[in-house]
Formats: sequence, structure tokens, C-alpha cells
Amino acid sequence: MSTRRDAIDWILLLTLVGMWGSSFFFIEIAIRSITPLTLVAIRIVLGAALLLGAMRLLKLPAPRDARTWGYFGVLALIGYCLPFIFIAWGQQSIDSGLAAILVGFMPLATLLLAHRFVAGEHITAAKLAGFTLGFAGLAALLGPEALRQWRGTGTELLGQLACLAGALCYAGNSIVTKRMPPTHALVAAACTTTLAAAVMLLVVFTLDDPFALRPDAAALATCIWLGVGPTAIATLVYFRLIARAGPTFMSLVNYMSPVVALSAGALLLDEPLRPSTLAALALILCGIALATRRGARKRTRARVA
Repeated sequence: MSTRRDAIDWILLLTLVGMWGSSFFFIEIAIRSITPLTLVAIRIVLGAALLLGAMRLLKLPAPRDARTWGYFGVLALIGYCLPFIFIAWGQQSIDSGLAAILVGFMPLATLLLAHRFVAGEHITAAKLAGFTLGFAGLAALLGPEALRQWRGTGTELLGQLACLAGALCYAGNSIVTKRMPPTHALVAAACTTTLAAAVMLLVVFTLDDPFALRPDAAALATCIWLGVGPTAIATLVYFRLIARAGPTFMSLVNYMSPVVALSAGALLLDEPLRPSTLAALALILCGIALATRRGARKRTRARVA
């Protein structure tokens, strides 16, 4: 596997940062008047419709072998249905900052899984130090208040565990994606989300009552954005990035996503940039540089050889 990181890899990664980094905020808006199950169903169905339409427009054939469809089925569950439900449900009892820090466990989980299941993705001292440093920066960025909420009980604790479960699902999803037979990124995205949409429609009409809801305009607009951006577009980018750069590099998005919220607050809401915030951002960027530095990549290539 090539470990070269070029400009396209970073552009794809930053696209995911923007899409997924904004999703915690939008989920929090949507669940004020839409139940988590219905929100997830709308999001995935809309994303699947867009991706499937693009696939048909380009006349790309769907795979015919059962093995590839088996991978699609697993990805639909652990990459979409389960983590989307876990995180949306968890955000009912915890704030978006704490949800982000829990999902931030994903790179460390991915690092361990990739070491075992993906050729060329061995753990090195530089990678481990870089990812740990990045998580420390993530924790500092969100502040001690978010960390102290981990001691919650009852519904708070369940919400925290739900978001952590979502992070573990995402880690497993990235490994399965890398091990999947070579497939066109748009085909993989369309087929996977279509299966996820079918599952969510069955779940939502069995366990929920979506037509009884009365969502406000903000919630509806949020659902549309979550379906178009963080689901349809981000899924296509995700499959492309995994194929190009591997799951460990892709997982860096979870360290960089808080930067989206930080920048939006400073530029759009005139929120001050505190020295502690800038220090945390420096930790995140140093961690990324350490985990992806040339020396670590050379050692990985040597092990593969």
C-alpha cells in the first residue's frame, strides 16, 4: 500500500473535516423536534437517493458478486445505521462538545485495528505518540468541563457510552472498507447507503411514528443538510480517501473536526480565541505532523518490504 500523502489526500481529508465536524452542531438542532431514529432515517434515505441517482446517471453497474454485497451490508450497519443512531441518541443527554471528544477515540481504535487487520498500517512509536498528542489537544480544546461530564450517571452515562460505541463502529467501518474488494467509490457509496436506508426505513416504521412529528423549519433544513453534506458527499469522499490513503490517515479527521467549530465561532460569532484554545490547536497539529511524518512512513514501508 502506498503511504505517500499528496495534496489530494489532504484536500479529501479536509473536506471530511468540514462535513463531519459540523454534523454534531446540526444534529443537536435537529433532535429538538425530530426523534433520533427518524432523523437518521431521513438523513440516510436522502443521501442514498442522491448517490444512487448519480450512479444511475453515470451508468455505473452494481457489483454482482455476493462477497462485495456482504461487505456493503456490514458497512451499512457499522458505518451508518448504528453509529448515526448511537450519536444522535447520545446527544439527547450530553452536549455536542462531549459527543465530539468521545468520537475522538476513533483514531486510537483505528490505529489498533489497522495494525492487526490492514497490511502496511503497523503501529510505530511516532504514530502512537502523534495520535496520543492529538487526542490530548482535542481534550484541551473542548475544555475540562466537557471532560468532567464523563462522571455523569443515569441517562448522561448512557449517552456517553452511546457516543463511544459510535466511535468504535466508525473505527471498525474504516477497517472493513479498506479490506473490501476494489470497487468504484460512487458505487460503493450508493450501494452501502441504499442498504442502510432500507434498514432504517424498516426500523423507523416499526419502532417510531415519523408522521406524528411536527419538526420546525430549522430541523427540516438541518435534516436536508445532513443528508446532502455529511452523508452523500462525505460518503463519496470517505471511500475515495480510504482507497488512496488508508484508514489510519483518514481517522485524523476526528482530531481536526473541532477546528471547524473553533473557526466558525471566531469568524461568524465573534467568539474570542483564548490562549488555551490556541495551545490546544497547536497540540492537535503537532500530533498530526508527528503521526504522518516521513520517518514513520519510511519505517512502515520497510516493514511491508
